[in-house]
Amino acid sequence: MSGSLLKSTTVVSTMTLLSRVLGLVRDVLFATLGGAGAAMDAFLVAFKIPNFMRRLFAEGAFTQAFVPVFAEYRQQGDEDELKRVTSQVAGTLGGVLILVTLFAELFTPLLATPFAAGFLDDPEKFDQTVTFLRITFPYLLFISLVSLCAGILNSYGRFMAAAFAPVLLNVCLISAAVIGSAYMELPQLALAWGVFVAGLLQLAFLWWRVIKLGFVVKPSWAWGSKPVRKILRLMAPAAFGSSIAQINLLLDTMIATFLFSGSVSWLYYSDRLMEFPLGVLAIAIATVILPRLSQQHASKSLDDFRKTLDWALRIVAVLIVPAAAGLFVLAGPLVATLFQYGEFTAADALASRASLMAYSIGLLGFTAVKVLVPGFFARQDTRTPVKIGLIAMGFNMLFNLALVLPLVWAGWQYPHVGLALATSLGAILNASLLAITLRRQGILRWQPGWTLLLLRILIANVVMVALLLWLHGTMQSWFDADMGLRLARLLVAVVAAIVAYVAVLFATGLRPRQLRLT
Repeated sequence: MSGSLLKSTTVVSTMTLLSRVLGLVRDVLFATLGGAGAAMDAFLVAFKIPNFMRRLFAEGAFTQAFVPVFAEYRQQGDEDELKRVTSQVAGTLGGVLILVTLFAELFTPLLATPFAAGFLDDPEKFDQTVTFLRITFPYLLFISLVSLCAGILNSYGRFMAAAFAPVLLNVCLISAAVIGSAYMELPQLALAWGVFVAGLLQLAFLWWRVIKLGFVVKPSWAWGSKPVRKILRLMAPAAFGSSIAQINLLLDTMIATFLFSGSVSWLYYSDRLMEFPLGVLAIAIATVILPRLSQQHASKSLDDFRKTLDWALRIVAVLIVPAAAGLFVLAGPLVATLFQYGEFTAADALASRASLMAYSIGLLGFTAVKVLVPGFFARQDTRTPVKIGLIAMGFNMLFNLALVLPLVWAGWQYPHVGLALATSLGAILNASLLAITLRRQGILRWQPGWTLLLLRILIANVVMVALLLWLHGTMQSWFDADMGLRLARLLVAVVAAIVAYVAVLFATGLRPRQLRLT
């Protein structure tokens, strides 16, 4: 089991790493072409709306509801029934999303208003948002069906294709930025069309992989069927339980539209850097353990269920804690090296650095939520995470008011940092409540060795942070350097930090075999 989980996690992580690297290339082009100006703010809001709904309903609620139900029917061993159920789910999901997409296309200004309320005083900026949103919204339809295909493939242990699909999005956006922008008045218009094309390509790619698996399905409308109703019941609360962090990030965007021009972009660029380790590790682990936990629950293997969840949290502790510390210390060099070119100024870099430092504080919380939520959904318990998520979201809004308003009243130039810090505190609270609840339910049981592991991680991080502070230098030295020197300095710092961290862990007695699932 351990080898299988590690291998699958490595496959997903590798594909996700490729996607994230291309995503950074994409964001560098975004910053160079559009900086943090009005048109880029408009595009990012238009992209965030379907992307948010994708994470909320497709990757979040739908995947978390569909995979356990799919595993349950698969456990019964009737392949024909499994295909019939999948056909019903595909047809019903597709039909609903077509109606939602048509509504969005007809009433785009109405849809855009709550998300871009701060743009209403700038008609040109709001109109750009509406134009971009009309092009990007169908992405929700395509990517939701992609999630269906990914759920099928992942349930059969075929993780690579689904993990590779996001690479196509970044390839399309990079192509749009490099090629398409030369033929359009606004580079952001080319980016919007890149999102649309990417959704089509991702769906075609994964649908073909499902057919190759031999799992040919013909979508059929079946709103009243038992499996569809069951998935819908699970989806409703799962929409909140698995995506509270995304709701909070979107709320940040909505509030940011009322702050200084560029606030949406500053939060976007810092969030993208925070999402890098989150996507490479946390989402990979959550993707791999959900089918395994679902199978273990279906076969009533509670002890194996507990060990799998504990194993995932150990991997998170070893890798995410240093990632968060590294992001905090190297926030400025990272933003300057990756984004501070063309239209993206040094002032933009400092603003993005401030919000990245705030986001890094919550990275462990964001990651823990991704790993803990499958512990509920695999048991088809979607109500509990919703209750916890709503509490966390309520506190996040209180944190927003407590942190942002004083910064605005004080006239500080970076009030958007309050939004990032509030989101981080909300994620930490969410993860803490999830862990406490799983403990009370008897699901989360700490396996032996946690105290010594945490002590080793603490010592290794202290050494790593001290080294990074020594290598950091002043921000002006990063601004004055050219791209080559920036990349060289950043590479030296990152490699030195990794080597120091791993060396201290090894010196204190940690060995790879101790992180295997037994």
